[in-house]
Amino acid sequence: MSFFKKIVNKHTINLASSAAMPLIGMLVLSLLAHQLPEVDFGNYIFFLQTFLLADMFRTGFLQTSLVKFYSGAPADRAKNVAGSAWSVGFILTLGLAFIDLILYFFVKSGNGDLEDTLKWFGIIYICTLPSAIAGWILQAEERFDKMFIIQIINQGGFLILVLIAMYFKNIRFETVIYSYLGTNIFTSLVCLFMGWSQIHTIKHKSIASMKELAHFGKYSVGTSLGSTLLRSSDTFIIKIMFPTAFVGIYYIPQRLMEIFEIPMRSFVSTALPELSAAAQRNDKPAVAEIMKRYGGLLTVLLLPVAVGGCILGGLVIHLLFGNKYVDSDAFNIFRIFMCYVIIMPIDRFFGITLDILNKPHLNMMKVFLMLTVNVVADFAGIAIFHNLYGVAIASLFTYYTGVLFGYFTLKKHLDFTLNDLFSLGYGQLKQMISNLLAKRRSQNT
Repeated sequence: MSFFKKIVNKHTINLASSAAMPLIGMLVLSLLAHQLPEVDFGNYIFFLQTFLLADMFRTGFLQTSLVKFYSGAPADRAKNVAGSAWSVGFILTLGLAFIDLILYFFVKSGNGDLEDTLKWFGIIYICTLPSAIAGWILQAEERFDKMFIIQIINQGGFLILVLIAMYFKNIRFETVIYSYLGTNIFTSLVCLFMGWSQIHTIKHKSIASMKELAHFGKYSVGTSLGSTLLRSSDTFIIKIMFPTAFVGIYYIPQRLMEIFEIPMRSFVSTALPELSAAAQRNDKPAVAEIMKRYGGLLTVLLLPVAVGGCILGGLVIHLLFGNKYVDSDAFNIFRIFMCYVIIMPIDRFFGITLDILNKPHLNMMKVFLMLTVNVVADFAGIAIFHNLYGVAIASLFTYYTGVLFGYFTLKKHLDFTLNDLFSLGYGQLKQMISNLLAKRRSQNT
């Protein structure tokens, strides 16, 4: 039991959360794909994508700014930031909900399910605000155990309600939406009653802090929008330049890249409060050390996974997607992706460190520079190779451009080298393994 307690820490809890949530979400999506009629499933995907886009806007506007100004702040300042975040969150949420209400009353169509989406979108968006703010505050406080509880209640509750609807053979678009609404109401009520959302701090808000959050957030939301466009630009270009079947072939290795996103999101979520606290103290050497420690360790950890992907990727594609994609270009495209996956952690940590150093405009510039390079390189690659390999190779230029821009920009503010990240990451890995072996030996004696 003692060994179990030692290995269960904020890093392992956050990693478990980052891995479990996508798996539960994928399970729910698979169940709905099998159980719902095609039209109902399409309507649900439309609702989900619409909601996630709106949620990305709110999250991009508030999450990083709240964590940045809350982490490591004195108690009074933390209350001021939390209350101001609530105020800005209310403005954003009610604004989008009002637009949805106008669309519901004035945009009529013969599609009743579309009207149902407009009918429930605003209500669900409002109901998710308490749980969203609670998650950001808990991240800033490094309470990843409570964040995990919120996510389990939300995703697990939705899965249970879907299974109940399936059991009573009452699974359709309306019942799925009601389940989604009910789960989010319950999750937000838990966050309010447990005090995790800190709604009482709204009385401590200030116009100055609201402006500070909004000023920072306008760049963060631009970065989020640019990142979304960066991920989807390949798909749009392939759709224009090649037969539609090529979109599916390219999507397979893109989807497999989510394997690497799981530890990446976990490390970023854990590192963000530490970076923020160091920045609050104006301790730039600590900011550089934390960035190197997390970015370097994740890079070293992903290296053998990338090598394994080059060797076993074809088997994974065969098992998950069937025989028809075995002889396609999907496996070789995945191998090309492995050539830059090891620099993705460095690129990601350069970006969030720019945010933490109060340079969100530079991070936004980095993302839009990568987007520009990606689009130009995609068309150039297609012109040279006349196949999907040109699009995949273009991604190499995209991410290496992001790393170079982030490196030379951060060098103006922090003292570090790229070699520092690799050497520190390797040292961290050796230390982790040594500590783990020492703990196991102590348990056996």
